[in-house]
Amino acid sequence: MDPRELLTIGAFARASRLTPKALRLYDELGLLPPARTDPRSGYRFYHPDQLERARLVAWLRRLGMPLARIRTVCALEPAAAAAEVAAYWSGVEADTRARGELAAFLIGYLTERSEREITMPEPAPALTIRYATRSDIGLTRAHNEDRAYAGARLLAVADGYGAADDAPASAAAIDALKPLDTDMPAGDLLNALERAIHSADAAVRDLVAADPSHAGRGTTLTALLLSGSQLALVHVGDCRAYLLRDGDLFQITHDHTMVQSLLDEGRLTREEAASHPQRTLLLRALAGSGVEPDLHLREARSGDRYLLCSDGLSTVVETAAVKEVLRTVADPEQAVRRLVDLANAGGGPDNVTCVVADVTDRAA
Repeated sequence: MDPRELLTIGAFARASRLTPKALRLYDELGLLPPARTDPRSGYRFYHPDQLERARLVAWLRRLGMPLARIRTVCALEPAAAAAEVAAYWSGVEADTRARGELAAFLIGYLTERSEREITMPEPAPALTIRYATRSDIGLTRAHNEDRAYAGARLLAVADGYGAADDAPASAAAIDALKPLDTDMPAGDLLNALERAIHSADAAVRDLVAADPSHAGRGTTLTALLLSGSQLALVHVGDCRAYLLRDGDLFQITHDHTMVQSLLDEGRLTREEAASHPQRTLLLRALAGSGVEPDLHLREARSGDRYLLCSDGLSTVVETAAVKEVLRTVADPEQAVRRLVDLANAGGGPDNVTCVVADVTDRAA
């Protein structure tokens, strides 16, 4: 390499529109090492051919992409890198939609409070839930990495991955959420769930830190928390929550997967998605490295039926068949048994876990 071709860090910074400080950081992180470093002064020199990578890093930073993910993008071939950027942006858009829904709720809530006369509030409807849960190893897996919880206030399903034994990350995540199964003011629901999800993420991190053999473990998590007539939802990954209301079935979570992002962009059909080689690739999960969950607040109604399930059900059993069970099998215990049986009848390729909960008047 001819030293005369090299650019000083200052010249390279001006050409790439990055600051020298940023270039030093990207060198330390291995994102953009210089072509040569003077052994005495430590001064960095760059080759003009590095400008394209430097500009890509700058663009990705302007997009808001974390440095760890930028490193992944820079290591890929252009087509794969484009797909990774598209998947990242799909996640950003999903986050924005979720935050927009929360902002709309807060605007309405605060506006109503500002206009309301000072009167004694009407008591919230006294609602309760009838529930059942069932988890099965399936027909092909050596261990069941799914975990579920159902109580008077809290419903949760977690689908772990990466375990070679019966101590999955999903168990740590569920344990972190269990203290929420108690009475609390409706106004505290979202904050309590957000704190709990970060505690669950920390629990997964601690699990890995305690034993290096646990590296690579993580879990998805979907949970509902009830207070009065308010129902808070938290969601990370590809477990799902469904609502059956007035005979119609609605999916109320959005999968955080590569395939779902391609579906959102119109780059895949549902038929193509079912057999896509990356259909299990998660864009968000609890893996101990920080996560932004989807958080929503819903109005619960007497007569509603909720289903929480791992993807061992949703990827095997057609939605129409799930709807038929939820509509026709009145007892939650029988409903979860029937759903698990359908997943195993479809080949049982994965662990399958279901929670079915009916919202009723407390006096019912």
